[in-house]
Amino acid sequence: MIKVLNIVSDTNIGGAGRVILNYLRCQDTENFKTYVAVPKGSMLIEQLEKTCAVVLEVDGIADKSYDKSDIAKLEALIKEIKPDIVHTHGSLSGRIAAKNCGCKVVYTRHSAFPLSWKMKSLPGRLVNRYVAKKYSDKIIAVGPAAEENLLGSGIPKSMITTMMNGVSPVAKLKDDEIARVKEEYGITDEFVILLLARIEEYKGHLSVVDAAKMLKDAGRKFKIIFAGEGSFEPVVREKVKELGLENEVIFTGFVRDVEKVLSIADIQVNASINTETSSLSILEGFSMGLPAIVSSSGGNPMLVKDGYNGLIFEAGSSKQLYDAFIRVIADKDIILPDMGAHALERYKNEFTGEAFAKKVEKLYRDCLEGK
Repeated sequence: MIKVLNIVSDTNIGGAGRVILNYLRCQDTENFKTYVAVPKGSMLIEQLEKTCAVVLEVDGIADKSYDKSDIAKLEALIKEIKPDIVHTHGSLSGRIAAKNCGCKVVYTRHSAFPLSWKMKSLPGRLVNRYVAKKYSDKIIAVGPAAEENLLGSGIPKSMITTMMNGVSPVAKLKDDEIARVKEEYGITDEFVILLLARIEEYKGHLSVVDAAKMLKDAGRKFKIIFAGEGSFEPVVREKVKELGLENEVIFTGFVRDVEKVLSIADIQVNASINTETSSLSILEGFSMGLPAIVSSSGGNPMLVKDGYNGLIFEAGSSKQLYDAFIRVIADKDIILPDMGAHALERYKNEFTGEAFAKKVEKLYRDCLEGK
């Protein structure tokens, strides 16, 4: 039995937490035992307790990659658990603690952000390379965009395994349940556009709002659902109010059961700017045959083939996004069923949770065998 300790510092259910949950739903429980260390009070705990994982609450590791005082706490935890592998999700403190305890370390890069000039400079790259080699054995990049980000910061390619995310299928609600959810959100016969993501500036909500204004001016009937919460929400709400879109835009807050919003959507949108790697929300939509309109950012074009299982627009271009909305709304009875079928086919062929779990477990075995 291979014992794996995951360390994630998120207090909410972000991309890293959802990746762990998807893995646990498809884990080989005969050969792997998973522990997950999370900050005390994390929203992940309730969901993790429904899986096969052993959940460990740690006080003081919330929402930060490195804190010197956290290292001793995590070392004590690692010595108690005695894992074969420590898998960290953004926690440098966890990687240092694991190496201090003599463990093999896997680290996942879940996102891709523009590199600062310090990170791209020769001294910055050398320091980053040194830290990576000293405190990790293998690094998972969740898509080519994350790999490019790592390489640009000085990480050697030999340490990186690029692995697109996979998800467990999301079951679409029945017709009567869909009707109830639509009634809850005040939706009747409008075309429903969903953006399921944290409300942060880099997620592109303002581009969607600007495109929504163009749709309204064109006389289209629609609702846009912003499912999520985040620090940029007050700015987005103010923009919605300024443009007179209060009746067209719905803010749901954090959504625990994503099947609710995915089931009522006609199409999903991802408008990220310079950050997207391998969107779990898009893949979850694909699993129920929901196509997507995505920006050209990062890994989005790896998931969506323009005109096949969705549409692609230039990141940050509200006009191109508006044009994409108009295209699917105008021909929704023709274009959407075809794109939806291709989205489901793509999911089944490439992005299932089972396929993802097998790739992760192979990497664990390779790490232990020194490959």
